[in-house]
Amino acid sequence: MFVLDSHCDTPSQIYRLTDIGRRNTRGHVDFPRMKEGGVDGAFFALYVPPGLSPAESTSYALELFATLEDAVYGNPDKAAFASSPEEAYANKAKGLTSVFVGIENGSAIQKSLPLLRHFYRMGVRYMTLCHSKDNEICDSCADGHRWGGLSEFGKETVREMNRLGMMIDVSHISDRAFHDVISCSSSPVIASHSCCRALSDHPRNMTDDMLRALAANGGVIQINFYPVFLDAGFARILEESGLEETGDAVEAAFIADPSDNAKREAWYDIMDRLAALPRPSYKKIADHIDHAVSVAGIDHVGLGSDFDGIAVTPSGMDSVADFSLIFKELRERGYSDRDIEKIAGGNFMRVFSAVMA
Repeated sequence: MFVLDSHCDTPSQIYRLTDIGRRNTRGHVDFPRMKEGGVDGAFFALYVPPGLSPAESTSYALELFATLEDAVYGNPDKAAFASSPEEAYANKAKGLTSVFVGIENGSAIQKSLPLLRHFYRMGVRYMTLCHSKDNEICDSCADGHRWGGLSEFGKETVREMNRLGMMIDVSHISDRAFHDVISCSSSPVIASHSCCRALSDHPRNMTDDMLRALAANGGVIQINFYPVFLDAGFARILEESGLEETGDAVEAAFIADPSDNAKREAWYDIMDRLAALPRPSYKKIADHIDHAVSVAGIDHVGLGSDFDGIAVTPSGMDSVADFSLIFKELRERGYSDRDIEKIAGGNFMRVFSAVMA
């Protein structure tokens, strides 16, 4: 069994002076805790904030990638890059954790297909088309007013990603943009870190119609661990706490100057206060898996935690070290070993191989 987390924002944490070669008490992902949780590989997302200019977006993505290279090449006894399923399986045989690379937010390519091709040659194997704002490619689920779905350049981008063998990630995009992608793409697509709207009514989550369309396309939904997407009740608790708005400002100050100890401690205090809220159980992840399986089928569901990109996690799922608890819960719910193998990473790796082919 190959266990894969299809989306974590760990490059951003490394950028904030986190050494992922050792076991940390902050952040969610590092190489020792990946081993503890039985995670064989993860897609490390180069997250590009939506407020950056086109040139800043590209520069920021490249800097995150260089930071990630330093971390991986600095730990040759623990991890290695992988740009295909075959490379990942070879890494596992050597006892190494695989680091795959994705881009989160297509603004990094600056409306340039040559830049898209450059990122592919660097080893980037999926791109989340947008984030929380509309961009040149498509509308965001959090914005959604610019194009009415995919732009003409977005359609060109989808076709070029198909040609290259780069996975198209529909997490964060608007419902109309999603259906445009499904109509336009000749390859299976992924939702690298999304949940089910039927269980938690949030625009970041996928409707049952979207799940069925994704399955018909041959793609896969990777269930997100963010409590707000798992449980609408927690969204209300978070809003009432006022910590989200306060935390955004504190986090922004920390990101702007991560070497400032006072700003770092202020951000850690926010995280501790968030963790003290009545968080939904990690078993909610299994609830969303159950629902996605019932709608899309067992061959179209996996796991994409969003670790290091979320400030608070479900109760009991405090870091990647706890990953195996999900499989224990699924066994208790009657899933077979073969079912769990598919959800753990098999389904995603099948799509990965199909897209590259």
